[in-house]
Amino acid sequence: MDRLGEELQDFMNGIAASVALIRVNEEGLAVSSCNEIFFDMMGAKRNSIHRYPFSLETIVPNYARRELRLAVINCLADGVSHELEQAYDLKDGTHWWRLSLKPFKKSANSETAEGVFLTGIEITKKMLLMHDLEVSTSRFRSVVDAAYDAIITIDQQHHITLFNRAAEGLFGYDQEEMLDQPLEVLLPPAAREGHRGYVHQFARSPVRSRQMDERNRIYGLHKDGSRIPVEIAISKITVNGLVEFTAIIRDITDKVHLVDLLHRQAAVDDLTGLPNRREFNDVARSLFETENPLSILMMDLDNFKLVNDTYGHEGGDDVLKAFASIARETIGKEHIVARLGGEEFVACLINTDKEEALKIAENLRKKISDRDFSYSWPEDRAIPFTLSIGVAVKGAKDREMSNLLRRADEGLYLAKENGRNRVEAIG
Repeated sequence: MDRLGEELQDFMNGIAASVALIRVNEEGLAVSSCNEIFFDMMGAKRNSIHRYPFSLETIVPNYARRELRLAVINCLADGVSHELEQAYDLKDGTHWWRLSLKPFKKSANSETAEGVFLTGIEITKKMLLMHDLEVSTSRFRSVVDAAYDAIITIDQQHHITLFNRAAEGLFGYDQEEMLDQPLEVLLPPAAREGHRGYVHQFARSPVRSRQMDERNRIYGLHKDGSRIPVEIAISKITVNGLVEFTAIIRDITDKVHLVDLLHRQAAVDDLTGLPNRREFNDVARSLFETENPLSILMMDLDNFKLVNDTYGHEGGDDVLKAFASIARETIGKEHIVARLGGEEFVACLINTDKEEALKIAENLRKKISDRDFSYSWPEDRAIPFTLSIGVAVKGAKDREMSNLLRRADEGLYLAKENGRNRVEAIG
């Protein structure tokens, strides 16, 4: 190696990167100069090379040789810089390098490249971090996609950035349809207007996660237009200075059906479908507290024990169901008809004075007595029955609903005493 070559070699050894000059000679691609890091990169020993230039292929591992050779040839041919990443398996493990190949010419006016200046920067730590990130991301994606609950993430503009498989099943959309779409697509129209304000409020709050709208039932909107009752837990994170929101959404259709069923069972008489005593008391008390006129009909089926004895309990049940249907139709949907228990019923007539209450009561009594109604009896077995009714009207001295109910009950007792199948009013 001449003096110029030695000075060049000293210069290259001082560079804290893998460096090599590659030229073409009669043997092919040859390294005319390189530093110690270049040998380390290739996993070769410096003392194995006795002279410069030496063939590039003598130092590059077989598995990396073809790719590197092709990159050098292309760099020489097109006269532009090239980059590639290569992994070298050494005794202490795999090392990743980013190689930059830059052609150089004898002069600025030269049309062809004389050789290639190769520099290499080790990126093993970066590649390991990327690998760990890919593994972590893959695990996260697997968990998200395998989750039973729907998981949706939106960015600060409320556009969807994550939509897992459970979300596809819940809302009926494919992931490709929903990515970058506004979240409002999944909300019923009535909920869309206030949703952005709610999210902005949560973004400003110090709370990082919470159950969304714990007090009210909330719904999502399926692709087919149907509403889905859901529970939602939301959380937020800051990514590059911007807030992202993630919602975990659970379909609670079965739970809602069960709650509604339990509520109905607690409020409705199973046999007749009318409100039960508890539901009637709750509603009647609230109506009593208003200033509007209010009347009560206390009703009892006459000689009901005889009906049971003659037709059996099934026949008695048929009579109770028939009366509930007739009373509901005759008294009207604007009023409340309930079953207190056994053969005893009550009606709360809203905005109804005494004259109108007596008229409604007499109309119902006469319709049943005259059998002036249509009802589909089981097995075409029409069972005759009659009705006694007591009427009471809310007065200025009434302080509680119980006073009104007591007077209506007294009227019912009087109707029974006076021969049944009649209407009596107290007060």
